[in-house]
Amino acid sequence: MNWLITAAGATLVLTLLRDVFHTLWHPTRHGGLSRLVMTALWRLPSSLTPRRRASGLAGPVAMVAVVAMWALTAVVGWALIYWPHMPDAFTYTAGLRPADHAGFLDAMYVSLVHVSTLGLGDIAPTAGWLRILAPMEALVGFALLSATVAWTLGIYPALARRRALALRLSHLARTHPTTEQIDADAGAAVLDSLAAGVSVISVDFQQYAESYYFYDGDDRISLSCQITGAMNLADRAAAARHPDVRLSAAVLRAALDDLAAILDERFLYTRGTARQVFDAFARDHRRHSGVQ
Repeated sequence: MNWLITAAGATLVLTLLRDVFHTLWHPTRHGGLSRLVMTALWRLPSSLTPRRRASGLAGPVAMVAVVAMWALTAVVGWALIYWPHMPDAFTYTAGLRPADHAGFLDAMYVSLVHVSTLGLGDIAPTAGWLRILAPMEALVGFALLSATVAWTLGIYPALARRRALALRLSHLARTHPTTEQIDADAGAAVLDSLAAGVSVISVDFQQYAESYYFYDGDDRISLSCQITGAMNLADRAAAARHPDVRLSAAVLRAALDDLAAILDERFLYTRGTARQVFDAFARDHRRHSGVQ
């Protein structure tokens, strides 16, 4: 029975490591525990009344919840590994009676000490295999801290790029470029820059899928509100006389189709056209903000 508990703890630790790996270093559309947590917290505000919605908090709160889940899973997993072997496989400092400090809470304490790399030493493993596992837990704790920092430093620049592209599309929409202005070298340059920006956002949604669950706020910096403007511009430019403009329009349309495919495959599941996917993208973010 003791080894079954230890095996359960090892399974929790391996599940944690797999989830961190797939979230940070090998993102897939299949997701994991972190993806489920973020999706659930994103969907929750849309089910609440408008007065109770917390617009813009789903993404940050979900990140905190995921990190807390990782830390709790690590602590509980290693505690289950330690617990069945206490007190016989541990040494205690003077003043601590081993028989009084062999419960699950004591195992949680030992696990917390190791995962936080405090190393107090009042309760320490003596069995050879446990003396190897304890430093490994400290390494995992340090890796979790580093991963959290790297995750944060990766997601927020991705959000900035997404909002910058939306603001650029907003500028174009407000200037109302004429057909003659688009059908020129300058128009081709604008289309090329938009295609490059859309391609970057496509990579961001693949590498940092969690960024989808962040609400952008103002419509001018909301890609979900502005992306259809890029599609309309590409459609207008496709009929231009200038061959470079037509080529740039085709490249932009291909980039938009790729972005729609990523959004649909990972988040929206409409199986519709690119325009239908972008409409669903806008509805999803407006529901979250309380706008109908």
